Parts: sequence; structure tokens; C-alpha cells
Amino acid sequence: MITLPARLLLGPGPSNAHPDVLSAMAQPLVGHLDPAFLDLADEVQARLRRLFGTANRMTLPLSATGSGGMQACFANLVEPGDAVVIGVAGLFGERMCDVATRLGARVTRVDCAWGEVLADAAMAEAIARVRPALVAFVHAETSTGARQPVEAIARAARDAGALVVLDCVTSLAGLPLAIDAWGVDAVYSGTQKCLSCPPGLSPASFGARALERVAQRRTPVSSWYFDVELLGGYFGERRVYHHTAPISAIVGLAEALRRVEEEGMEARVARHQAASERLLAGVAKLGFEPLVAAGHRLPMLNSLLLPERVTREGEAAVRRRLLDRHGIEVGGGLGKLAGRIWRVGLMGENARPEIVDRLLAALAEELRG
Repeated sequence: MITLPARLLLGPGPSNAHPDVLSAMAQPLVGHLDPAFLDLADEVQARLRRLFGTANRMTLPLSATGSGGMQACFANLVEPGDAVVIGVAGLFGERMCDVATRLGARVTRVDCAWGEVLADAAMAEAIARVRPALVAFVHAETSTGARQPVEAIARAARDAGALVVLDCVTSLAGLPLAIDAWGVDAVYSGTQKCLSCPPGLSPASFGARALERVAQRRTPVSSWYFDVELLGGYFGERRVYHHTAPISAIVGLAEALRRVEEEGMEARVARHQAASERLLAGVAKLGFEPLVAAGHRLPMLNSLLLPERVTREGEAAVRRRLLDRHGIEVGGGLGKLAGRIWRVGLMGENARPEIVDRLLAALAEELRG
């Protein structure tokens, strides 16, 4: 039998899955058109609507990771020659630009320093000047640990007649979402972060304006697999075969969503915040400092500027010792922040005081002296 080491996953994802989720996934398989599975799929869609804060009928678990969810949103909503404005506050904003460019869009970037958030005024100016078909940005930037305010940018986009696409890969089930109230037309996420599920599914939602745009396309959706009109035949009343859904993964997601609702989002948000505050207080004694200003920090993804003694030794070597000696994984920096920060994830089931204390004890041991 294949075995893997037990790790405490405190990087940017995946996070540790709850045992109940893993047990749910180990249940016997049924068919992807079995009535029992279809009933469960309906339940998953309903729970995702509540978690996203939407009434969108096209809310579904895409058979893909969060990057596949990004591809699905852009492939459906962007046509060659479309003007697109993308806010770039980190690596995943960069990826949005790459995906849109590959689809033939004329991309206008609005950049800010990594670790900061997009300025409402800068985004509004670009939107008014370009008059784009679509505006996209990241709610919780996993590469920096910054939380982007949504409503003002979404309002500027809708005032200009543009669709709004939002990346919620890291924020779903860790921060309150209200995509209908915010005016967001399409959104995507992942299961491996605050949902504490294995990777492999991308919860996504497409609103009425987005679906209308798809119906009015001049060209076919570039991806057959992610075409929402085809997917709607399966994740809808008709249940027309499209692809073989990842049954066990969706069963695991159903259990994860049940656990989220059982705890309640108010308590869940408070738990993530308390864990982050405990971590930041503890690592401050070891010389770490937060990258992101207090008002914009993500509680589930803590970006920490490294003390000199860690950079002097080599931050990757210290992270490797945490893994080898303590079974704890933390993440390094990406792109412009490589070698400058660690990214410590306290996501879902790992946002607990005993988890924070275990990391702090391991860090203190490794940095002693």
C-alpha cells in the first residue's frame, strides 16, 4: 500500500483535510448519474450558493483546481479583441493577464506594489478610459496575503457596462462573501484552502449577466470542457451527460460544506482572525514582521517579512528543517517576494490555537541562539 508522511500543512495550500472529509471520500463509488449522487450534487450547489452569497442558478463545483476555475471564467466571458482591465496586486493577478492575453483580449493592467491593495481610483480611471468588456481582480491574493476591497471597483465596472470576475480561491469559507450584493458576475475558488478539502475542484458561480454574455458570443467558447452552456446541461434539471464528474471529490466537498454550515460563518471568520493574531504576536518575538498593513491582512494567509538570521542562513534551509524535523510545511515567497517572506497558511481546520502553538514551538527551537 502506498503511504505518505503525515504533515502539518501551513503553507499557502493545500491545507489539512478534516478526517470526516477523507472518510466521506472513501465511501463506495456510485455512478455520476446515480440519483443518490445527483441529489448530493444539488445539495452541494445549494450550499455553495449560500457560501458565495448568491442566488445564481449556475453555481457548481467545476472538475478542476482553482486555476481551472480561472480558465473557465475567462474562456466563457472573453472573446478575441475584447478590452479587459485587470488589477494586478500579486502573482495571481499576473496569471489573469496571461490567461486573458492567450484568449486574444486587449489587456490593460492596473498595478500596485505587492503587499498593497489596488487603489479604487486607479481602477476606476482605467475602467472609464478603456470601457472594457470585463474587469477582473483577486479578492484574497495568495502571493502577498492582502485582502482587496471589492465593492467600489465592482461598481465602477458595472457603471461602465463591464462584467466583473473575482478570484476567491483563498477567501471562500474563511471570509464572508456576498457576490450578489457586491455586483460580481463570475467567481471561482478552490477546495484545498479554507474548505479543508483535497485539491481538485473549483467552486464557481456565473450570474445572469455573465450567462447572457455567453449566449451572445460572436465566437464559440474556446474551451469545450468549460463551456457553461454545456455544463448547465449536467448541473441543471436536464442532467445531460457532459463528463464523468469526480464523484468522490464532490462527496468530500459536500461534507466540508456541511461542516462550514454547522460551525457558521461568523464563528469561522472569528476563529481565523484569532489564529492569525496569535501567530503574529508569537512570531514578532522571533523577529518576523507582517508584510501587509493591518487593515488589509488576510487572516488565513499570513505573509511574514523574514528576520536577518533567517535570510542569512537561507530561508529555504530553515523551511526544510521545519519539514524534516517537525513535519511542518510553510510556504516561501513567490515572484518579487521570493526570499523575502514566508507565507503561513492558517486555513480551515488549521486555524486553531494549538496549531499556531505547535508552529511557534518549532520555530523557537530552530531559531534558538
